[in-house]
Amino acid sequence: MDTYELIARNTDEVVTDEEVRELAEAPEGKRVYVGYEPSGVLHIGHMLTANKLIDLQEAGMEVVVLLADVHAYLNGKGSFEEIEETAEKMRQQFLAYGLDAERTEFVYGSEYQLDEEYALDLHKLELDTTLNRAQRAMAEIQGDETAKVSHVVYPLMQALDIEYLDLDLAVGGLDQRKVHMLMREELPEIGYDARPCLHTPILADLGTGEGKMSSSSGVTISMEDSPEDIAEKVNSAFCPPTRDPEGDLENPVLEIFRYHVFPRFETVVVERPDEYGGDLEYDDYESLAADLEGGELHPADAKGALAEYLNELVAPGREKLRELEE
Repeated sequence: MDTYELIARNTDEVVTDEEVRELAEAPEGKRVYVGYEPSGVLHIGHMLTANKLIDLQEAGMEVVVLLADVHAYLNGKGSFEEIEETAEKMRQQFLAYGLDAERTEFVYGSEYQLDEEYALDLHKLELDTTLNRAQRAMAEIQGDETAKVSHVVYPLMQALDIEYLDLDLAVGGLDQRKVHMLMREELPEIGYDARPCLHTPILADLGTGEGKMSSSSGVTISMEDSPEDIAEKVNSAFCPPTRDPEGDLENPVLEIFRYHVFPRFETVVVERPDEYGGDLEYDDYESLAADLEGGELHPADAKGALAEYLNELVAPGREKLRELEE
């Protein structure tokens, strides 16, 4: 796999392909980031973007993780003291999950977002950005909550963070796309360069294959889950034995294999009794997906293997949480 393929694999969108290919020609030391509102416990959405950060570290890039305490405060997530306590837990879990401590810089937003220079640049963005444009950028992240002034400022800060963290590349889930497009449009208006972006997929709802998996509604998988919790959630997941002919539904079991398991394990073994054909071994996602959709691999066997591999990924973070609580 060449450097560009490693950087771009398992993304839904590369903005722009030309800019990212240029980065791939000399990736060593380039700075890439993801910003997270501190929420305490990593869930499968955090882990998906973390998998991409691990890819980028393997490509030679330096990773910046923004623990966005000011953003969390603006979004009503508690006092600064409470938010920073949960941020520290997240920092420890990211390292336990596999981010390279030598090549990962953790930054609190409050370290620079309260400075005069940042505030003045933020006001410049406020002058240059229409209310509708800012609301549109925040809509997917805000959800159904009634819009507040803080929600309009939030995406402008995200755009400005990319300049102030001295970044070469921004990474986020596809729900961050509108914010990143605002960044690419508005940063040049106040004298700064737009940066390229990578957008990772949003996993489908675990139980139905519709919509998106969410920690706030429905079932998700997190580092708090025990092996039994993970097995129960995976065993109840939507996993049809064949591909949806209408193409309206996603298979969350296959999505987790694709975006979580195969990026972290060279080989996946599905254990089966000899009377059912014995173990199956896969070196790539496409072969496993083809066997599941073709009937060679039973959904129950796929789920059993998925639960085992997910538990192996989650276990170090779960242990770190236990240590922090003692």
